[in-house]
Amino acid sequence: MRIAIYGREFQPSVIAHVKHLFKYLVGKNVDIWVYDPFYKFLTTQFECGFSFPTYHKYEQIKDNVDLMLSLGGDGTMLSAVSLIRDSGIPIAGINFGRLGFLASINKNDFEHAIDDILNNRYDIQKRVLLSVESEQINLFQGNHYALNDITVFRYDSSAMITVNARINGELLNSYWADGLIIATPTGSTAYSLSCGGPIIMPESGNFVITPISPHNLNVRPIVISNQFTLELEIESRSNQYILSCDSKNESIDTSVKLTIKQAPFTINLIRLPHESFFSTLREKLLWGIDVRNY
Repeated sequence: MRIAIYGREFQPSVIAHVKHLFKYLVGKNVDIWVYDPFYKFLTTQFECGFSFPTYHKYEQIKDNVDLMLSLGGDGTMLSAVSLIRDSGIPIAGINFGRLGFLASINKNDFEHAIDDILNNRYDIQKRVLLSVESEQINLFQGNHYALNDITVFRYDSSAMITVNARINGELLNSYWADGLIIATPTGSTAYSLSCGGPIIMPESGNFVITPISPHNLNVRPIVISNQFTLELEIESRSNQYILSCDSKNESIDTSVKLTIKQAPFTINLIRLPHESFFSTLREKLLWGIDVRNY
């Protein structure tokens, strides 16, 4: 099996786990490909005793690897997804971060998970993505897809922005706020949740629009069909705003209008036999646990 390893710089406390992982995969005769910047970082941290082929772009792994392992938290996983794009490569994450909704494999007990993956004891959960485009400029050098959310923010701290939102050509609302989040079901447990948005189950066929610190208190998050097309026009005193596409950000002129809709492809997320969406919610959000005992 050919496995692509993706990661970013990490704290020294997880070096032992990373060394163990590489040693375990080599012992299983796995053909390992390592993300080039991550490989260079690893060589400064420890001597693994092996050399591996590296990659640094989408074209090098498309049709050449069987799956990808992301080493880190959910942010690392989102960066890995930007490399996978529409290749169909299944992806799983070993959680070296904190919360870990996407990167769900525990770093202290990954051997059983690796064995399940190598023996094809897992399910594929297809996760939808968002696409953001503009007729005026090329956004994010063509890599304009988001697994979690697409967000517009005010450019600076001087004043709120106005986001005029239309759905399928009809005016939805003019949001006076610090920004606006458009999240997938996957992203409903991320930034949108912290701003008061609802949790949406994967494969539900919906997106959620969540305002960030709206001026009008009667403005609330709204769930829409993922078949809708959303058009945004932003007004700001600074004549600029920030556009975020998962972990990518760009400063945009207010003359640039945005079109947001479901991406034409999905991401294949590996889910192991013992995992479920509800068990993840219970574990990560401490549902059913009396926190007064902590």
